[in-house]
Amino acid sequence: MVKGTYTALITPLRNNAVDYEGLLKLADFQISNGISGLLAVGTTGESPVLTWNEHVDVIKCIAKQTKGKCKCIAGTGSNNTRESLDATKHAVNAGADAVLLVDPYYNGPSSLEIRKEYVSPIAREFSETQIIPYIIPGRTGAQLLPEDLALLSREFTNVSTVKEATGSLENMKRTRECCGPDFSILSGDDALTFEMMTSPQIQASGVISVASNIAPKWVSEMVSLLEQGEIEEAKKLETALTPLFNLVTVKTNEKTPYGDVVCRARNPLAFKTLMDILGMPSGGCRQPLGKLTKNGLKIVLEAARKVQAESPEIFKPVSDFFGIDIDEKLKESNDFDKFCYSAY
Repeated sequence: MVKGTYTALITPLRNNAVDYEGLLKLADFQISNGISGLLAVGTTGESPVLTWNEHVDVIKCIAKQTKGKCKCIAGTGSNNTRESLDATKHAVNAGADAVLLVDPYYNGPSSLEIRKEYVSPIAREFSETQIIPYIIPGRTGAQLLPEDLALLSREFTNVSTVKEATGSLENMKRTRECCGPDFSILSGDDALTFEMMTSPQIQASGVISVASNIAPKWVSEMVSLLEQGEIEEAKKLETALTPLFNLVTVKTNEKTPYGDVVCRARNPLAFKTLMDILGMPSGGCRQPLGKLTKNGLKIVLEAARKVQAESPEIFKPVSDFFGIDIDEKLKESNDFDKFCYSAY
């Protein structure tokens, strides 16, 4: 079974180009803190806005850096099966241990079509590589259902894991019911990992995490404790990490001349902003993602300050590895203005 903690690694940018030096530093930081593996160019890695050349180069970089140290999963999903086949070929040739296939977005095939016309051709073509479907209908507008996932796992031995980000515990329970006890369910939602791993009807075996970009040691430790049945100790860590888990999407109410609106700052904007503030390789996001609102930045800073005040050990590996004074970085400063829009 695929189990443990895998970081959905951000793609650091400098002057809007991929910062490969920073990428290697981030990979080394993750490896030194005991991560099970790295996901290169997932949604958190801004796959929608990287060119395919950049996409391939980032995967090559991470596959080489992780070899013999931890697993490399490559994001090769697309809404074009031919494109995904090409991307998977590049990833396999680069040495990736597994590939992640997000459900085809926008064109919205049925679950039957996702199974027959998307996952099956790739699983058949690359039978020696672990193929991990990634179910996130809130982003894609499509969903591979548990029943079709089970049919895939029966037909292909290399489809034995799913990244589950539906947000629906009932869907996860159905996946376990259909796919059986030997199938690996990985949480795709940091905030649900504890519940998914402790639920006897789900029995998740780990997480592909966003928060572990900043806290790989402690997300890994939480998952390890859950695997060992140390529920109370794991719960303490979950409580300490929850302010970070809650930053995957930052919702704020904003005033406009026409009334209030809800602004949703989607992943990886909040985490890249916090990493930038802390002094980790990050840079901004590529358009159309931009900046946080002032209210959004306030939420990010409050979360980080809460973690530092109540559980300073969470940020200590960042401080040690990058030579950062966390308290100094989180002090109120006019420099923070560059991380947010001046007005809605």
